[in-house]
Amino acid sequence: MAIRVKLDDMLYARRMSLTELSERIGITLANLSVLKTGKARAIRFSTLDAICEALRCQPGDILEFREGAESDRPEGDRSEDDTGREPTAA
Repeated sequence: MAIRVKLDDMLYARRMSLTELSERIGITLANLSVLKTGKARAIRFSTLDAICEALRCQPGDILEFREGAESDRPEGDRSEDDTGREPTAA
């Protein structure tokens, strides 16, 4: 996946456990674990907001785009929002 989740790094920098973060933001430990391991397919802005508030950080401190990394989406699954271009007529 082209997006890397760096939650582990921020937790370490803030000397906070995943359990403590879970309790502070009201997200289950299981859901945070899925996010931390990079297996999440999406994240709600409200969840990202709560994590950033609890860890006193910015979204870019937690999420990293790796250019050239393989996306796990099929090639035909790209919308105009992904490319930034309007679809062309054949």
